[in-house]
Amino acid sequence: MSRIGKLPVAIPAGVKVAVENSMITVTGPKGTLTQPVKGDITIEVRDNEAVVTRHNDEMESRSYHGLYRQLINNMIIGVSQGFSKALQINGVGYKAELKNNILTLSLGYSTIIDYIIPEGIQAAVDGNKITISGISKEKVGQVCAEIRSLRGPEPYKGKGIKYETENIRRKVGKSGGKK
Repeated sequence: MSRIGKLPVAIPAGVKVAVENSMITVTGPKGTLTQPVKGDITIEVRDNEAVVTRHNDEMESRSYHGLYRQLINNMIIGVSQGFSKALQINGVGYKAELKNNILTLSLGYSTIIDYIIPEGIQAAVDGNKITISGISKEKVGQVCAEIRSLRGPEPYKGKGIKYETENIRRKVGKSGGKK
């Protein structure tokens, strides 16, 4: 039995979970999220809890058991509280500006990069800190990963875009002359 899958998911007040035709719909104060369900998984909503069960012990069913429990948990947290991640820009002349859902980044290249923020995601720029927030944990993480990939942090001076909580392992540069 999956250790994560067997735990029931608590549903807070103000959040509704509905399961219809292999589709989970979670509605809360911040919005609505849907997720298709596949495999031999059954989701029951009772007594302010969502319980995920599987029909057999096949490998695919066992893997979906914990996955769908965690997806439902993330959806409930997203529609009630939301998710956010922060990125930090380090480097001389590196900067970011936000205008009408277009994030303009100057990252040391000869051209300026315009990144269009997808629908359902909010961004805020405060100096060299970019905060991405939204109700879908998957979308927030994907947008942060795409922005970070535009100029990943380098290990010698630490220049580039990194997650706020990320620790960059620094390398020592060249040592003196030949011996």
